[in-house]
Amino acid sequence: MSYLNQAQIRSLAGTAASAAAYLDTCDSGAQFARLDPTYYQACARLLTTIFAVIDAQVAFSDLLSQSPAARNTLECLQMERQIRSSCAGYYPQLAAILQRAAV
Repeated sequence: MSYLNQAQIRSLAGTAASAAAYLDTCDSGAQFARLDPTYYQACARLLTTIFAVIDAQVAFSDLLSQSPAARNTLECLQMERQIRSSCAGYYPQLAAILQRAAV
């Protein structure tokens, strides 16, 4: 985990909330929202990056309770961590292939 002060965490919370709100709006099929695929992808990446460096369950519990996109992002990150740790230990050949593919 990163060592950030409370002001930085609050700033990231605002950014994460904005990104999650856009994702939720688009995912809900809101008629008034214009889907920009590039912006959607950027918001998803941003939310993933923020959640990867901060304990989202502690720092963003309100956001997680309100946003399906935030919950989904956190669940995906948790699954990725489990797969990576299991893969290296139980399937070393698969781990090597995935590592080569990631480069």
